[in-house]
Amino acid sequence: MKKWNLSNKYVGWGITAFIVLSAVLGVYYLMFHGSILIANVKRVFNILMPIMFGLVIAYLLAPVMDYFEIRLMIPLCEKIRIKKGRKRDGFVRIFCIIITLTLFFTLLYALFRMIISQIVPSVTAIINNYDVYVDNFTKWLNKILEDNPTLRDNTMNLVNKYSEEIDNWINVTVLPKMSDILKVVSLSVLGIIKVAWNLIIGIIISVYVMVNKEKFSGQFKKIIYATNDLNSANIIINNVRFTHKTFGGFIGGKVLDSIVIGLLCFIGITIMQTPYAALISVIIGVTNVIPFFGPYLGAIPSAFLIFIVDPMHPLNVVYFAIFILILQQFDGNILGPYILGDSTGLSGFWVIFSITFFGGLWGVLGMIIGVPLFAVIYAAIKSIIEVKLKKKSLPTNSDLYTYVCAIDEKGMHTYTPERKQNSKVKTVYQFGQNFITDSTEQISGDYMTKTTTAPVNGGKTKKNQVKPKKQEDKSTGETAEKRQEA
Repeated sequence: MKKWNLSNKYVGWGITAFIVLSAVLGVYYLMFHGSILIANVKRVFNILMPIMFGLVIAYLLAPVMDYFEIRLMIPLCEKIRIKKGRKRDGFVRIFCIIITLTLFFTLLYALFRMIISQIVPSVTAIINNYDVYVDNFTKWLNKILEDNPTLRDNTMNLVNKYSEEIDNWINVTVLPKMSDILKVVSLSVLGIIKVAWNLIIGIIISVYVMVNKEKFSGQFKKIIYATNDLNSANIIINNVRFTHKTFGGFIGGKVLDSIVIGLLCFIGITIMQTPYAALISVIIGVTNVIPFFGPYLGAIPSAFLIFIVDPMHPLNVVYFAIFILILQQFDGNILGPYILGDSTGLSGFWVIFSITFFGGLWGVLGMIIGVPLFAVIYAAIKSIIEVKLKKKSLPTNSDLYTYVCAIDEKGMHTYTPERKQNSKVKTVYQFGQNFITDSTEQISGDYMTKTTTAPVNGGKTKKNQVKPKKQEDKSTGETAEKRQEA
């Protein structure tokens, strides 16, 4: 059978026409039947949800399992002289997985127990004492505004108005629609049961993934090398390793950091006898997962809650704010760098940018994963730019380009910023032009830049002034002063 000659122009035209037609049909389908495609994609995601849960759980628990395996079990086996082999490695792996899952379920149990025993009563108490808190807030306003009756009356009218609206919303809207609320709660319970079932299946899948993680890694690399040339495959493998290091180091470190901060917060505000210590600690710990903005997102509602509970003692809020400030300084300067290190390599500006951008796209999830995701994108763009610069035999250090005005075969041509120039010495960038001079100024430089030195003491130059390296052409008859004014 005769093979097709891909270099034949007719074959090339046919392939091009097929690709163009496929693209047109694809755009048409997306424009007029995109909802069907989105529905099918969501259905596939729902079917694969247990597997996705399993992969995520395995990815998060694998570092813990590796720690127990590499730092504890393997040294212990070597110490008691258990012969290295397939059986020993398999036993060690299963034992470490059991320890990791036990620790995982213990943390989940402790979390739910705290939620049920501490947080739920706190929320219930806030709801039950709503009227008391409103009265306390009203008394505080009366005391603050007693010297300004007009402002006090207007403020009290606003407070009474919104208090009545909240009461009407509860009595008129919420209570008569309890049946609808029960239906929603029932559906939510069914959804929770479905999520719990997917989580159970995911945990089982995660065990298989952690047992065979080296095998899956080898299969993935084999596919990459089989479908790409060696150079491209090496680049893909290195990029995946960098992505894993960035995501794994940041997410795992940030979760551990937030747990420690939540525990420290609970200990501190318990000693300070702050109300609802468990609820506030959970808020501080959970929001701390969000970089940069997290501490503020958690501290503001917590401070407001403390103030509402006892507005007659506003210093409690001040003490709490000072404690949170000290805690966040400890986290940002000591604990965070110790746990996370330089896992992203991003400056403060890019951290804020990534949180703002991905938070706007995906909400809270985007604020959490936005920093490591943008770190990967930033590193990819940086790598591409550096490769292109090296092909042109140009340096990759950004600092060397700060004051560059042109690059040619002679090298880099730089200029002096205007704020750093002497008031009597001005450097002007004029690419490809000849410099014209007259008796009123001295000129030095090349065809990229020129330095003009104003005369001193009636046209007599100082001894330390730069002598002109080259007298420029005057054939045009145009003075440098007129050309500069133009």
